[in-house]
Amino acid sequence: QHPFDQEATAALKRLPGLEAAVRSFIPIVEDTIYLDNIANAVLVGPHQLQSIHKSLLQACAILDMQPPEVYVRQNPTPNAYTLAVSGKKPFIVLHSSLIDLMSPAELQAVIAHELGHLKCEHGIWITAANVLTSGLARSAFGLGSVVAEALGLRRLLQRWRLTAELSCDRAALLVAQDVNVVVSTLLKLVGGSVRNADELSVHEFLKQAKAYDLASRTRLGRLLRSTVMAEATHPLPVIRAQELDTWSRSPQYLGVLKRGAELVDAGPVAPPPPVAR
Repeated sequence: QHPFDQEATAALKRLPGLEAAVRSFIPIVEDTIYLDNIANAVLVGPHQLQSIHKSLLQACAILDMQPPEVYVRQNPTPNAYTLAVSGKKPFIVLHSSLIDLMSPAELQAVIAHELGHLKCEHGIWITAANVLTSGLARSAFGLGSVVAEALGLRRLLQRWRLTAELSCDRAALLVAQDVNVVVSTLLKLVGGSVRNADELSVHEFLKQAKAYDLASRTRLGRLLRSTVMAEATHPLPVIRAQELDTWSRSPQYLGVLKRGAELVDAGPVAPPPPVAR
């Protein structure tokens, strides 16, 4: 988990009653989404889209978590998402176009990214932060603006959303255990297609990320970067790629791998990597 992600979560957990209040209405949302998924998508299982099911089980074994339901929906926009709450019906939705675009190993990395959201329960805390920073909620619950400002929630919420994605990229890397696989998923989502997949270069994309980092250090670059990121829901792909590349060489990541054991193969997805526990 990214350090800032941990810090923001801890700050919200210190507010008495907040987590319980948010969790109280999650089951209603969860039931609504469940009915939609079960009616309009394909539920993955041991006898339905078996390769995706095996990939899910392998990723869950590495991240030490129970497998959620996975649904595949017909959609031309490559995407995956989750409610990011470990409730009674945790789920992940994969778009059909995402499956077409990714290799089996890359698709597993995407699944692991969504598992990261579930494991961290980002849905709970982003919802909680949104509640605290809304004027209506502060009036209704007697939470004066001084509370939100004391925690820096207005300013921190956007940055937190971005670093939450970086935490989940780390989950993807722990499962893939190959930074090229995870960066390749970002590269394909930015500018990939089934037709040009063989011509995409992770190495060149990482060079591009470094070029962006240098360009954004100028006064104008910093201004443009902050303007773009103010409304973003995800970090820029080049930033995510650079963060992954840096963390893949860090003592923290390498230490996790050294403590790992051989993965009990849940199905042939790629050459079996060691478990990181």
